[in-house]
Amino acid sequence: MKRRRLLYASETKSEEINVSPLIDIVFILLIFFIVTTVFVEETGVEVSRPQAASASMLEKNSILIAITSEGNVVYGGREIGLSGVRGTVQRLLKSDEMPVIVQVDKAVSIELYTKVHDAALLAGAKRISMATTH
Repeated sequence: MKRRRLLYASETKSEEINVSPLIDIVFILLIFFIVTTVFVEETGVEVSRPQAASASMLEKNSILIAITSEGNVVYGGREIGLSGVRGTVQRLLKSDEMPVIVQVDKAVSIELYTKVHDAALLAGAKRISMATTH
């Protein structure tokens, strides 16, 4: 007589794939890509830039300041005024030696641009450029 063996739930082997290490690796990669990504902070306003034959591409990691046709000085979508340029540039230059790029509307006087340029120089900026179109 043959004996039949009954299988109980405790005797069955369950094979599962442990996904915990996979999730850990995905999160580590996500953190790595977030930290190494260069974030460019736009000025938040649209200006009509002048044309220049000598225009060239500048670095992505830079301080962008805009001067609108009304004469407003803007950084990061908010108006900082002429008096705020020096403090803003000083604060941002503490971490890195980034270039300052001034986006100037065609209608802005050279006097206002010069004042913004001087404020950035007094803040410690070594490379200041005017954004133009090619």
